[in-house]
Amino acid sequence: MKYARAIAFAALAGITIIGSGCAVGRGQETAGSYVDDAAITTAVKARFVEDKTVSAMSISVETLNGTVQLSGFAKSNAEKMQAENIARSARNVKAVRNDIVVRP
Repeated sequence: MKYARAIAFAALAGITIIGSGCAVGRGQETAGSYVDDAAITTAVKARFVEDKTVSAMSISVETLNGTVQLSGFAKSNAEKMQAENIARSARNVKAVRNDIVVRP
C-alpha cells in the first residue's frame, strides 16, 4: 500500500512539474515563488490521493502566488468541502478558490 502511494505521489509530482510550464512568465515575481507554488500544488494533490473521500483524478489543483485554485467535479458537497479543507491546511497556502462543481 505504501509503495502504491509512493508511485502515485511521484506521478502527481511529475505531472505537476511537466504541466506547469514557466510560472515566472505567468506574472510571478521570482523563480522561488514558482518553486513554492509547485510544492503547494504537489502537497495538495498528494493529500487528495491519501484521502478516501476526495477523488484526486477528478479535481485539478493550480497554485499562483500561494493562492490555490480547485476545479473539476465532485460527487457531493461533502467531497467539495473536504477538498477545500485539505487545500487550506497545506503549508504556505494564502487563499483557496474553490471552483469545484458538484455533479452526482
